[in-house]
Amino acid sequence: MNTIIKVKCLKHIYPDKTEVDICGLDFIVNKGDRVVILGPNGTGKTTLLSHILGILKPVDGQISVFGVNPFKEFKHIRKKIGVVFQNVDEQIIGPTVYDDIAFSLRNAGMSKELVRDKVYDIAKTLEIEDILGKIPHYLSGGQKKKVALAGALSMSPELLIMDEPFDGLDPKSKKEMIELINALNRDRGVTTIITTHDVNIVTYIADLIYIINKGRIVSSGDPEEIFKQSDVLKEANLEPPILIQLFDRLAKKGYNVNIPIDIDQAEEEIYRLINAQKCC
Repeated sequence: MNTIIKVKCLKHIYPDKTEVDICGLDFIVNKGDRVVILGPNGTGKTTLLSHILGILKPVDGQISVFGVNPFKEFKHIRKKIGVVFQNVDEQIIGPTVYDDIAFSLRNAGMSKELVRDKVYDIAKTLEIEDILGKIPHYLSGGQKKKVALAGALSMSPELLIMDEPFDGLDPKSKKEMIELINALNRDRGVTTIITTHDVNIVTYIADLIYIINKGRIVSSGDPEEIFKQSDVLKEANLEPPILIQLFDRLAKKGYNVNIPIDIDQAEEEIYRLINAQKCC
């Protein structure tokens, strides 16, 4: 198993003297993982991401990204990592969508022809060819997220980090973003780390979940394991997905049901219950 990130008990002090400690379980990400970090606001999720990206330097603790210290070897790892920040308006800097996607490619010294080919390839993958000539400022929230994602993918990163990428998206845009993220992981082998507080989409984007609460990594596991831990979730001001809550209520009322973790499992379970009622 190829471990690309390992974090152990980080401590950071911000300029205003605010201290953030992230301890508890080790944070480990292996190549090809789809990782989701769950936790309430202000609990340390963004601080953890900033250390992984090499933006912040811890005053204590251990961190390794692609085998090196990310703060000391920022230039070494930066090309391997794509990032979509929570506020994409601060990330999109090109006068047009095309220019924004091309920014890193041009800085890398690529030829005009190669830049064009790569931009159009990414745009086709994300289905944004029709807005390449548009000014990013006037795009919808969902389109801006795609443009930021396109820029993050321009250098073909091995690791994609996204901070609350579903905030402000309508249901259609949210579904499209989920499909894009999973396609990148499935088809290109991109490892993904996503922070979110939307528990209802986690099962569709995660193989591994970490729960952070009050600066501590209190639990880790696959979605089925995590969403059985109602006490841990409640302590972190989180609730299980609505499907799990529904079927848990049915079970408590005496129905012989299996608890699903996504809509497909829920559909199968409903069909099973209907058929059981018919035959009995």
